[in-house]
Amino acid sequence: MRGMLGILAGVAMLAAAAQGMAAVDHSEFVKGPFKSGGEVTKVCLECHDQQAADFMKTTHWTWAGTPNMVKGMEKSTKKYGKSNMINSFCTSIQGGKEGVVHESCGKCHAGYGWTRTNFDFTDKTKVDCLICHAQKGNYTRAAVGCDIDNKSIEKKSMDLNVAAQSVGLPTRKNCGACHFYGGGGDAVKNAGLDSTLEKTKKSQDVHMGSKESGGQDMSCQSCHVTKNHRIGGASSMMAHYDTRVNCEQCHSGAKAPHQKAKNGALINKHLATVACQTCHIPFFAKGQATKMAWKWSDVGKNITAEEQFDKETYAKHKGTFVWGMNVKPVYAWSNGMVERYMVGDKVKDPSKPVVMMRPVGDIKDQKAKIYPYKLYKGDQPMDAKFKNLIIFQQYKSLWVDYDWDKACRLGAEGCGLPYSGKYQFVNTVAYIAAQHEVSPKEEALQCGECHMGGNRLDWKALGYKGDPMQKGGRSSKAAQKVAKVTKK
Repeated sequence: MRGMLGILAGVAMLAAAAQGMAAVDHSEFVKGPFKSGGEVTKVCLECHDQQAADFMKTTHWTWAGTPNMVKGMEKSTKKYGKSNMINSFCTSIQGGKEGVVHESCGKCHAGYGWTRTNFDFTDKTKVDCLICHAQKGNYTRAAVGCDIDNKSIEKKSMDLNVAAQSVGLPTRKNCGACHFYGGGGDAVKNAGLDSTLEKTKKSQDVHMGSKESGGQDMSCQSCHVTKNHRIGGASSMMAHYDTRVNCEQCHSGAKAPHQKAKNGALINKHLATVACQTCHIPFFAKGQATKMAWKWSDVGKNITAEEQFDKETYAKHKGTFVWGMNVKPVYAWSNGMVERYMVGDKVKDPSKPVVMMRPVGDIKDQKAKIYPYKLYKGDQPMDAKFKNLIIFQQYKSLWVDYDWDKACRLGAEGCGLPYSGKYQFVNTVAYIAAQHEVSPKEEALQCGECHMGGNRLDWKALGYKGDPMQKGGRSSKAAQKVAKVTKK
């Protein structure tokens, strides 16, 4: 009977696709009761076996891809990603014997059971369809264990049957279940991505703001165009991308920007040098504060700290934090590539901050433009002898007993790096691209904020002799005559 229902469901979906419908009511085809996520997946596979096969080729499943975005590694065939890289937040999922840290970090993996390094990536029944597609039932993943939250089912706050029958196209809530909470909590990691965007106003983001507020109420995939489950986008924190996302996808041709703007032609001359985001994302973290710094070296200390923007500034198992709200970005050149600290890299000068990631480009690079970034600072342990950043075991180790030497030793068992028995802390810095929270056009940067005495941009740090309106740009003479014309 279930097989026949699967055939009928497939016919219904083909008919829906022909009519251009967004989704199909699955309540007639998906019957429970279900006791596990895996049981739901098996039913999904009756009609969507190819979709599962497609998904399993993506970085959302493998957490790794060829490093086509990392300078100097473009031709590498080895794959890198969340599965084997290090960052300056919770650092790595590799720590501990057989990668026990996966138990905690795997909450955001769209699969069931990746609790150790020997996870079977070929098993389709392990795909978690609901994390991206459930619209009702309060589908929730457990904090640890890489599975559904059975406690929520016991409390009846989650209904797995309702979740399975409610599947449809992903909403911002689906995407946000992981991307709003990157780095271990809401608004921690990304610049301008947090739970307040689930339902927001135009003033916070013109694309995601509600129609009632004058916004577009767009889904994530409106920009992050998806084909065969490969989701477009290139995170400045990762090594791989499938396809890029850019403003020109919509804002070109008949919809080219600044057509009705005063001095539109002059503004458009900036497009070869200044990214759209630079003017249209003047601030980020407008909905709630984001983490701007994290000192791991304070773990285990007895520190009494006050809250900042209603956020904790100290946790004994994680260290000290600094938060920022309505943050003005820093600006840097980018040609689309990044420099990235990779596991095992030697720290050349421990007295200087280790650059975890930063954009590639400068004023002489004609492919580069000026983009806005969240400048994130912190510190992490480095092996005092081997001079590489240490992958330590935080879950079930440091977070319990605050013993750094033990955490470093256990972490080495999971990642394969040697540990000399001595560690020291080094400062780190990361440039995280600000791509969301696009402000209404009325709030875009004005000429005087960057030019004619404005201090929004540090011109000399960007390689200019000074304000290009007065000193000349990277490929032209001073624009004083143009400035005089615009004042008439």
